[in-house]
Amino acid sequence: MSSCQGGQCDHGAQCAESTESDRRFEEQLGKIKRKILVMSGKGGVGKSSVASYVAIGLSDLGFRVGLLDVDFHGPSIPRMLGVSGMLRVNEEEKCMVPHQFSDKLQVASIECFLEDRDTAVVWRGPVKHNVIKQFMTDIKWGDLDYLVIDCPPGTGDEPLSVAQTIPGTHALIVTTPQEIALADVRKSINFCKMVHMPILGLVENMSGYICPHCNQEVPLFGKDGGVRTARKMGVEWLGSLPFDPRVVESADVGVSLLGRQDGGPFVRELGQLVANITRKMDQKGGIAAPLKEARTVVADTKTFRVAIPLADGRLTNHFGHCEQFAIVQVENGQIQGKELVTPPPHEPGLLPRWLGEKDVHLIIAGGMGQRAIQLFTERSIRVITGAPNLTPEELVGKYLDGTLTTGANVCDH
Repeated sequence: MSSCQGGQCDHGAQCAESTESDRRFEEQLGKIKRKILVMSGKGGVGKSSVASYVAIGLSDLGFRVGLLDVDFHGPSIPRMLGVSGMLRVNEEEKCMVPHQFSDKLQVASIECFLEDRDTAVVWRGPVKHNVIKQFMTDIKWGDLDYLVIDCPPGTGDEPLSVAQTIPGTHALIVTTPQEIALADVRKSINFCKMVHMPILGLVENMSGYICPHCNQEVPLFGKDGGVRTARKMGVEWLGSLPFDPRVVESADVGVSLLGRQDGGPFVRELGQLVANITRKMDQKGGIAAPLKEARTVVADTKTFRVAIPLADGRLTNHFGHCEQFAIVQVENGQIQGKELVTPPPHEPGLLPRWLGEKDVHLIIAGGMGQRAIQLFTERSIRVITGAPNLTPEELVGKYLDGTLTTGANVCDH
């Protein structure tokens, strides 16, 4: 048996190669600011679809994103995104170059190493572990704001290897509403706790089908199971994505729904999910959003109530110390009325409870602290920050017609 103790080594070339590989691995990790592992307790919940759309959504916000598919036995990311062919080798730098899906999004998968896409990969755990590390060592990802990792369902070799190999990774757990899926999700949550992987939150996919004729929601697989599980297991609820047949159709032909004018409820809810992900990661002390320019917020045209903090009849940036709130009632996409109410004396944690009791579903604000946003999210109240100082009617009107433009959250506490 060879010995490497005390500086004595009888296979120096191998040790030197291993040391260089470790150095490159650590160097690469140092260039990636945030890592998200998308996992699920069972198959068939649309985990890879969520991973690909989250990656595209982040890149559309201006983040530099890498999407790594480590589902070795059933890779689907390349086909969903229309990516094909082997990875290009950079001989000079002795590395591989990931596929460029867009200016901000790079993609790599085991399928990019196979000459025949239908080749079966038959590997045991140790091989998978080494390949995952090799993906991080030999693929030149460069500087990334986010690395999104799609792994196979369950709590097997791949998520365990990511937990052991890529420090600082946070788990995004995908489920569907029915109990058979939720039972396995609870195992995934417990897996993360056992391997000390922080849980970013839970997202419910295929939460309901929006009828294109009557605009009514049909709960194909049950309703609110993800929310109940998140509360019971003590993890954050990040949002839900409705079932949309076009997601399946688009994946089959390798295109994305994002950017289409008729994106519908799926695209709107995805935007909120991505916003919640970036918010949660910001709470953990990371990078700020890379874009300075404003972004347009698109509305869901259901019946709901909107709360807006006011001063002199217009939105004020001082949410927690405003003079009054305007609560605007929206029915079937139309403003039906407005009520002006005086908030109770400022006290930490009081406004989320107070507005929740008033059946508010949405808050449009100039700025808000991250803790307050979290408390509202826990009550299933959506928060939009960075809104301009307009009247309540102007703000809600722009929100409804898809022209509400927002900037940075002006509150930093």
